[in-house]
Amino acid sequence: MSKAPYVPPTVWKHEAPSGGQFASINRPTAGPTHEKVLPVGKHPLQLYSLATPNGVKVTILLEELLALGHSGAEYDAWLIRIGEGDQFGSGFVDINPNSKIPALLDRSVEPGIRVFESGSILLYLAEKFGELLPKDLAGRTETLNWLFWQMGAAPYLGGGFGHFYVYAPEKFEYAIDRFTMEAKRQLDVLNRRLSESAYLAGDSYTIADIAVWSWYGQVVRNTVYGAAEFLAAHEYTHVQRWAETIAQRPAVIRGMRVNRTWGDEATQVPERHDASDLD
Repeated sequence: MSKAPYVPPTVWKHEAPSGGQFASINRPTAGPTHEKVLPVGKHPLQLYSLATPNGVKVTILLEELLALGHSGAEYDAWLIRIGEGDQFGSGFVDINPNSKIPALLDRSVEPGIRVFESGSILLYLAEKFGELLPKDLAGRTETLNWLFWQMGAAPYLGGGFGHFYVYAPEKFEYAIDRFTMEAKRQLDVLNRRLSESAYLAGDSYTIADIAVWSWYGQVVRNTVYGAAEFLAAHEYTHVQRWAETIAQRPAVIRGMRVNRTWGDEATQVPERHDASDLD
């Protein structure tokens, strides 16, 4: 017997879990679910995160800043287990009312500055330390073009393609086709741009490359979703060249290990409080 077609009710109500890997933490309301004070370490920068594509953007940038000699970029990275609902603790919600990782607290100024949304954190740190963001108007604008492109485009790649290809409780052809088409269109946008220049904003590596690589670079290298073959990622030759170049950067290799709790045990550094934690 075929399933009856779904007819949306007049008013939607959240009555049962929707299924899938994250069903237990999905809810239609904001705010904390429990009281929990966040830990605070010795460094001015306190990062609360997990090594998802959004999370590694920040740890990569912090490791790049340290490699450039900015001792003020030393940081404590605390693990937020999103599958267990840590992001709904009261302390985390105080820093990010949207309950998403990553979240940063800069204690170098009183009473502290909270920074949430990964793109905002990248921009904040780049401006604070004067690195990886061109100072000329044209270069800065092109960098921000691609940074904001990533922030607007990635929900289709992650929440759309990734969700229905990997995490949904069953495979829906329409949804997978819809978001695969958009994921491939976005890869084509990148491929065309990277056929013109070494990096997204031109000849120099910037925060735009960090933001975009953390999603699209990992997808074409088959380290996110395991979908490189499905997406025919080998066809995007300029994206492949760019992705491999960035993947070899020592700071990228280090940043990718922070707040990681899966994969090869040698690559996992669930919390980082000193540079030696990565050695």
